[in-house]
Amino acid sequence: MGRYVALLRGVNVGGNKLVPMADLRALLEKLGCTDVATLVQSGNAVFTSKLKSAAAVVKLLEPAIAKRFGFEVPVLVRTRDELAAVIADNPLPEAVEDPSRFLVAFLSEPPDPGKLASISPTPYLPDEFRVIGREIYARFAVGVTDSKLAKVLLAPSRLGVTPTTRNWNTVTKLLVLADQAA
Repeated sequence: MGRYVALLRGVNVGGNKLVPMADLRALLEKLGCTDVATLVQSGNAVFTSKLKSAAAVVKLLEPAIAKRFGFEVPVLVRTRDELAAVIADNPLPEAVEDPSRFLVAFLSEPPDPGKLASISPTPYLPDEFRVIGREIYARFAVGVTDSKLAKVLLAPSRLGVTPTTRNWNTVTKLLVLADQAA
């Protein structure tokens, strides 16, 4: 049995792709998941599954969500231990002091090094970012909404991978939730 965190991309934003969390929990339970919990309305679910890998969980969830809600939603999945490593490996420890302006972009796969190298960090200062594996850690000095760096880093077409972001508060709360399995 594995403990997983599913991050749905682009749901419940601006009244689009509505996925009520109670319905998501019910769907996960119908799919055989146990100890299911959700966090906030942005598509975060934590659960236990008999499936052996995060990739297998994605293959189960994406078509089930499309069938149940009537639209496709990219789902990024991390194991409980992978999420713990994301927190432990934080390369911007000073950014946790302002967790609403510190985001982790979870990526479907590591970004292409060439595409990543094409993004010079200098024009975006004081915003900054670091990439470790399938995560981008980004600190936005004046917030995400007006950040030019956010528009560059978080566009799927720019890095050729699917991203979904969570602020640091949400990331750490998801790990607490993952550790609360019954």
